Amino acid sequence: MTSQPRLHQHGAEIQEFGTVTQLPIALSHDTRQYSAQRLNRVLADTQFLYALYKKYHWGMRGPTAYQLHLLFDKHAQEQLELVDALAERVQMLGGVAVGDPRHAAQITGVPRPPDGIEDVRSMLSRLLDAHETVLAEARDAAARTARLGDDGTQDLLVSQIIRTGENQVWFLAEHLVVLPEPGA
Repeated sequence: MTSQPRLHQHGAEIQEFGTVTQLPIALSHDTRQYSAQRLNRVLADTQFLYALYKKYHWGMRGPTAYQLHLLFDKHAQEQLELVDALAERVQMLGGVAVGDPRHAAQITGVPRPPDGIEDVRSMLSRLLDAHETVLAEARDAAARTARLGDDGTQDLLVSQIIRTGENQVWFLAEHLVVLPEPGA
């Protein structure tokens, strides 16, 4: 016996990405396989939306910097909670959640932003576009998983992903409204 940790261990992959194990949750293998695949796409998109919020949170500029800095951080935290919920649902279905950012980059439909800092309106527009990507994928996945009888996945997509996304879109879009000058 020794208290020395066994470092630098590597093992064989015990479950391939894209497969599902059999779990007694009253859903067919094909349904669980399909749902896990669709959830992983939403998960990758959500991971990138989270990262986009953090990028813009750190790079905020201009007269509304403080307010948007706080809003982006709040939205990022909400997206991070969705990342966890999505990943756990994939695991509940017997699947493997996409967890490596390099792998998520291969799956996501959210376009990559420039490496530098954009102006505030561009940041907001890019966030809105990313939300629309997530929402379109989530709506389609929710409808299809409901038809397959996967109520748990459908509920997660509607009650958490879609509702949170719609709320965040509302707050972001309001920052792009151009109001008339007073007295004009």
